[in-house]
Amino acid sequence: MAPGSTRPTSRDVARAAGVSQAAVSLVLGDKWRGRVSETTAERVRQAARELGYRPNLAARNLRLGHTRTVLLVVPALTNEFFAGVYTGAARIAADHGFGVVLYPSPEGIGPARDPFASAQAALDGVIASSMAADAVTAIRGDQLPLVMLDSDPAATLGAATVNLDIADGVRQLTTHLLGLGHRRFLHLAADVPSWTFEVRARELAHRIGAVPGTSVSTTRAPISIEGAQAATEAALSAPGPRPTALVCDDDKLAAGAYKALRRLGLRVPDDVSVTGLDDLALATAIDPELTTVRLDAELVGERGMRALLAVLAGRTPEAGDIPVQLVVRGSTAPPSAS
Repeated sequence: MAPGSTRPTSRDVARAAGVSQAAVSLVLGDKWRGRVSETTAERVRQAARELGYRPNLAARNLRLGHTRTVLLVVPALTNEFFAGVYTGAARIAADHGFGVVLYPSPEGIGPARDPFASAQAALDGVIASSMAADAVTAIRGDQLPLVMLDSDPAATLGAATVNLDIADGVRQLTTHLLGLGHRRFLHLAADVPSWTFEVRARELAHRIGAVPGTSVSTTRAPISIEGAQAATEAALSAPGPRPTALVCDDDKLAAGAYKALRRLGLRVPDDVSVTGLDDLALATAIDPELTTVRLDAELVGERGMRALLAVLAGRTPEAGDIPVQLVVRGSTAPPSAS
């Protein structure tokens, strides 16, 4: 190491490995193949490890014109699911020397102010939920390498999409409820214009409609416990036969439905079975614990980051939806005889 230096330099690595600084740059920049031997490359890597050498990323980024920074646009920081998405994305980003800036769209949906003077100048790429698509357009993120999460592959803004197999999750739920004997359903739908919620509604109607003697009605609510409670109370107070199963678009809506059912003097699952979709911590905090579909939020973040890295490298991202799993708990049971 150079006298008086507190941080090893590429010159120190070159000296320790007995090679030129150019060779060190090629090896540590992973551009050595065909230019230096495998033996030399390993000698450089070993010298760098022993010296504790770390490249000056700021200088390299300035030289290459890249910030190695990705923007993750989500509907809201208060949503546990998107916290998991960030965790997964940040883990993969760190493994590849990238940083992730988390940017929530105000009020959960809708346009947002540009968080940078120029998004294109500050970022290498964007990962965004379809629920925050308006925010992506507002910050000109759709003009950067973009990966969309929970987004229609046929109409996406981005170069790639990463989706959970939501349709299969709804199939698993309806198969479970139909198997218990339920025939009258209420769909508590999220009042959010998003592809992922459109898939839930479409698949639910398809699966239930395929069974003779069944019916499903829909009531919409904002994704809040208070909004879900009000919508459920109104729907269940309407005239006509009461539904025996309530299918909620997410776990927070299900928690609001629980409160409405109790206020109406109805028991879960004795009078009405309830299902959610997410498997948030909330699902096991309410009583009875909620039957729901587990969505692996961290895996969504990991796959989203891997897809963006592939796009940046000119490779084709991994194909295929992420599997989901029905988790049966105490909120579902056969309908009562009444």
